[in-house]
Amino acid sequence: MTDWGRLHHAYGTAEDIPGLLDAVRPDPKDPGWEALWSRLCHQGTVYPASYAALPALTEMARRWSVADRQMPLALAGSIVASTDQPFGDDDPQVAYASQISELAQLTEEALQDPEHTADSGTYVHLLGTLLSFQGIEVWSEELDGLNDEEYEVPCPSCATENFIVLGEHGFFSTTDGMYMKPSAAAKQVPLRPRDPAALEGIGRKLHSRALTDGYPDVAHRLTYVFGDAQCAECDVAFSVEEAIISRQY
Repeated sequence: MTDWGRLHHAYGTAEDIPGLLDAVRPDPKDPGWEALWSRLCHQGTVYPASYAALPALTEMARRWSVADRQMPLALAGSIVASTDQPFGDDDPQVAYASQISELAQLTEEALQDPEHTADSGTYVHLLGTLLSFQGIEVWSEELDGLNDEEYEVPCPSCATENFIVLGEHGFFSTTDGMYMKPSAAAKQVPLRPRDPAALEGIGRKLHSRALTDGYPDVAHRLTYVFGDAQCAECDVAFSVEEAIISRQY
């Protein structure tokens, strides 16, 4: 039995967590989710109460239908993926191994449900959540850049921030954060995608999975994420993947 009064979250004692967990509903707009997220994973920081909530979030995801479980899976995934642990260095993959294994299975079920993943945005969210439970660092948190259709990364040579744009507005690097405006005049340098046959490691795994799951548009964008860019300021070429990873360390 968890003694919530002995644990704390972002705002103090965790005595309010059981009530919030009991009251929250599947609707992503339920204010209970904002309350739970701000307490248990505040701006990416986790607390002793965060890990203690994993069994309840697992039970919630198990009990709710495939179509309703996205929010408990997403919150649990963010807690597990967080490396901002100012109150200890517990490894949830060890302490909560059984729950995380079940959460991964529940996420796989959601990924296989065509109605639940009818749009690529939901698919990418769930795929990133699955990576969290699989212990794959960086991409469990960074995959959502595919939905945002941009990554902001520093040039490894001159440190200038570059926007790596991939989607509706094209596939290019630029230093202009307002590149989507018709009046934008800053230089836009085309990205160089990786040949799918040349992808390796996590890039190959994600690309292959997106194709298998029926999301060719996601797979296409991944060839740019794991390809190369050119700094729009100093013209030095660099790996987009390495630039994204560098933001985490």
